[in-house]
Amino acid sequence: MSRVLVTGGNRGIGEAVARRLLDDGHQVVVTSRSGDPVDGLDVVACEITDGDSVDAAFTAAEGILGGPVEALVANAGVTRDTLLMRMSDEDFEAVVDTNLAGTFRCVRRAVTAMVRARSGRIVLLSSVVGLYGSPGQVNYAASKAGLVGMARSVTRELGARGITANVVAPGFVETDMTAELPEKTQKEYQAAIPARRFARPDEVAGAVSFLVSEDAGYISGAVIPVDGGLGMGH
Repeated sequence: MSRVLVTGGNRGIGEAVARRLLDDGHQVVVTSRSGDPVDGLDVVACEITDGDSVDAAFTAAEGILGGPVEALVANAGVTRDTLLMRMSDEDFEAVVDTNLAGTFRCVRRAVTAMVRARSGRIVLLSSVVGLYGSPGQVNYAASKAGLVGMARSVTRELGARGITANVVAPGFVETDMTAELPEKTQKEYQAAIPARRFARPDEVAGAVSFLVSEDAGYISGAVIPVDGGLGMGH
């Protein structure tokens, strides 16, 4: 079993992933911006837009885990949705700096120990909109599409060191955010999904669980959609 760090693991998909990996028998630490306690989970504070904070979070996590991080699940992310013509530089840069550059900072810190160990798992949480596109989400879609290039570049660079890097791309998921959408909007979204429903967080967690497992040792650079068929062909 592995020592795992899940970024943004204090709620939603990240929390579901962390709890599934714990059930699988892994040692798990999660990050959140605040570092506030989460029932049943070890939490460290981390601001992924700051390299020093990322380094400190990994150091703290390594202390809790009793050794270097062997699997990184990069889930932390933000949205600032608005139409392109209304989107400010700050709206674009804040999302890209968190979702893409923040993930880069975490991956860079994680692979140092993985290269020495000649083993490691990296799973990046993207989104169906990264390849499918979404109006009002130019910043978010760009940041999530970038994760595919990141995973595939890491695969080509470090694959010979026993390190895998893969992407999980969820569609619409049953979270607090989707629950707040008007019922009419939810039904419109569901009508576009071949499965005619939103995903459960545990279904996303199941895909991550597989990619962290020994069974996925020869899978790298892959994009695993968990979207009910919404983005197929993209």
